[in-house]
Amino acid sequence: MGVFGGAMFVVISLLVIDQVVATLGHAKGKREETVDTGSCDAFTGTWVHDGSYPLYDPSQCPFLEKQFDCLENGRLDKGYLEYRWKPAGDCDLPRFNGRHFLSRLRGKRLMFVGDSLSLNQWQSLACMVHTAVPEAKYTLTRVAGLSNFSFPEHGVQLLFFRDPFLVDIVSTSTGRALRLDSLQSAEIWEGVDVLIFNSWHWWLHVGRKQPWDYIQEGDKTYKDMDRLVAYKKALNTWAKWVDSSVDPSKTTIFYQGISPDHVNASDWGEPKDNACLNQTRPLAVSRYPASPNPAELVVEKVIRSMTYPVRLLNITYLSQLRIDGHPSMYGLGRQRMLDCSHWCLPGVPDTWNVFLYQSLVAHSF
Repeated sequence: MGVFGGAMFVVISLLVIDQVVATLGHAKGKREETVDTGSCDAFTGTWVHDGSYPLYDPSQCPFLEKQFDCLENGRLDKGYLEYRWKPAGDCDLPRFNGRHFLSRLRGKRLMFVGDSLSLNQWQSLACMVHTAVPEAKYTLTRVAGLSNFSFPEHGVQLLFFRDPFLVDIVSTSTGRALRLDSLQSAEIWEGVDVLIFNSWHWWLHVGRKQPWDYIQEGDKTYKDMDRLVAYKKALNTWAKWVDSSVDPSKTTIFYQGISPDHVNASDWGEPKDNACLNQTRPLAVSRYPASPNPAELVVEKVIRSMTYPVRLLNITYLSQLRIDGHPSMYGLGRQRMLDCSHWCLPGVPDTWNVFLYQSLVAHSF
């Protein structure tokens, strides 16, 4: 089943080192029993220092976006590069093997669909694979919102399609409409072998950063609505498309989960305005002090209601601990504007891709 022979279940909070064993939603939304053989709770754990990290040298990735290249932008502390995620219990994640990954993906297309956090993860994966197989020729093309990092000799395409809301924004005579029940961009995703979706970051934008003028659902129009409610409606539209249009024997679908920001340092007990500035190490706590992100609960509820076995990369908690991992003053804005939303590369998204790698390869060998 799926590109890598994936079984009909979903990764949510358990990921096994030998096989994926947990189900969030399947069989018309009914929860299945968890097979717990040789497993550990891989999304719960701690960051440990590992001198063999980072996984790659960013100077060997000439295509890396400036906004993610914190070292090139002048960040002097390098301790944040040397952390590895250690799952709770007696197990470890596998070391990423780019050559192995490329061979397993031969002849396939993998696409990230979402906002700049999907771009963050896509760039991470491109660096991880390229530096592991530096002799492999690659091409990089960008056409409108679609970017394609491909390895022609292997027939592998790693793609990124910018679509922050997943649902459509349509220009009309009365302005830009965010249509919660319309999903025309799906034409671009159809037939892709592996899809990794993400959306949330842009739902919170207001004012000049808000790319729409009003919200539309069916024949009803709203000047605005509770953004979490709108997000859930949009995800349900996406879920209906997946359930009705995607064949799980041909396409494997992941949802990236909610990547946290660290704009409010009071979330972890520091003065609010500190944000992610001058943070040099992960939080050493067993539970993130702030309340759960409500978008997490929406994502889990929507996936649980689906018949298609979407795999959730439950990266929120492990990323919440990495208050040190953001570009901060070493992103595009430099000292003018802190970036506490995106992630330095090398960095946290590399671990997201280790989970992706593990889930894809676990079913076939």
